[in-house]
Amino acid sequence: MARLLVDTGFLVALGRRADPLHDAASGFFRRHAGPLLTVSPVVVETSFFLDARAKLKLLDLVQSGRLKTLELPTAAYGDIAAIIGKYADRDIDFADAALVWLAEQSGCRAILTVDLRDFGVYRLKGGKRFEAVKWFT
Repeated sequence: MARLLVDTGFLVALGRRADPLHDAASGFFRRHAGPLLTVSPVVVETSFFLDARAKLKLLDLVQSGRLKTLELPTAAYGDIAAIIGKYADRDIDFADAALVWLAEQSGCRAILTVDLRDFGVYRLKGGKRFEAVKWFT
């Protein structure tokens, strides 16, 4: 199965039982066997929205390798700064900019996100678009 990038909204829905998209996220997660990729800023941002129990489950998910999490090299910060500058009018956050960077580095454009508006605008090298994976209705 194809690897997918993962944004904060999907992980929050997966971790919070009260989230309206929890059942959709849980169902997709159970069905998808392929690797899920993200960056450490997404884990940090997600943790802000979770209670202690859900934070522990998120960290277990990262440790299990099911959610492959890239630590950003210092050399990436210049590229991320350029992405933030490019989308300053959208007030892009650091986690989203880091995901754009990861997509450019990995060639993976398929993403699990609830932020369809912003990820519909962000462009990768060569003008390529993100491919939002349909996981909720």
